[in-house]
Amino acid sequence: MSDLLVSLYTGKLADLKNRAEAVAVTIRPVLAPEAQLVTDWVREHFSANWASEVTVAITRQPSACLIAIEDGALAGFACYDAIARGFFGPTGVHPDKQGRGIGLALFSATLQTMKALGHAYAFIGDAGPVDFYVKAAGAIEIPADDKGIYQGMLRVKRT
Repeated sequence: MSDLLVSLYTGKLADLKNRAEAVAVTIRPVLAPEAQLVTDWVREHFSANWASEVTVAITRQPSACLIAIEDGALAGFACYDAIARGFFGPTGVHPDKQGRGIGLALFSATLQTMKALGHAYAFIGDAGPVDFYVKAAGAIEIPADDKGIYQGMLRVKRT
């Protein structure tokens, strides 16, 4: 997987925001008292590595981790400025809730937040669904010979 770059001044962001507004979830930053609940949820459904990044994002002021809430339950999350300034991710949607636009809504809200904070671009490190990011926001691949910032990272193995 490669790193991607997204301009936060492209017209595609307005289109993305319009599409995201049709998704029936509440998106907001994680509150401090929710930190452990959200981190445990990410660890359970995704990985310990992502839970570590979520911890960093939540402890920023303001919180750099947004959550999607549907029917009073956590449905997904998206972080920024966790691994490094200007980076989007990690992000994930509960497996039972995927394919309904929640990830799109989280992506849009996070990019809008990053833009409001003064970022001109967002980096997506070691991007998973490259086609999604290209189509949704016009992301472009950053040519590299290695795994970028994640090169050589220790990984916790799931059992």
